[in-house]
Amino acid sequence: MGQKVPNLPALTDDCSRCAALCCVAYPFEEDEDFAILKDVDTPCPNLSDTCFDCTIHASLKSRGFGGCIAYSCAGAGQRVTQELFDGETWRDDPDLLTHMTHALRVLRPIHEALAILLEAQKLPLPPEVQMELTAKITALCPDDPKSIWAFEDAQVQDALADVPTFVRSLAPYVA
Repeated sequence: MGQKVPNLPALTDDCSRCAALCCVAYPFEEDEDFAILKDVDTPCPNLSDTCFDCTIHASLKSRGFGGCIAYSCAGAGQRVTQELFDGETWRDDPDLLTHMTHALRVLRPIHEALAILLEAQKLPLPPEVQMELTAKITALCPDDPKSIWAFEDAQVQDALADVPTFVRSLAPYVA
């Protein structure tokens, strides 16, 4: 099992601590995953006007929103809302909208990569590969995780770009 990594975030969704960033940040293409066309950085019309709840959550599949069901931010949404923006939301301050959605689009791939790398720690890896794995996880967890710039840093982005190649190199250790 891998070493403990400082600044390792929660990698599971907690929508109650988020500002519905996924319902705003990403565009929808009108197809089998989304019943409507929606632009980037635009709130979904199914988002409640008074809170950050989906007004059709109970019937997403039957209403043509399978993409919403399949989506996971791997904890990036609540991290953006609670840590990077101290609990403020784009509804509190509309000027925050594009900053928060940009932060989600930067953090989500990092969180997804961390989730994959943490799963890889369960593999029977030789010590040198385990050390490399721990180094990659550490590189994706910057020392000052309170600023989006920490995640846009070249070291973090280079580590993120290297994850697919590194994960493919683990194939011989998968039973």
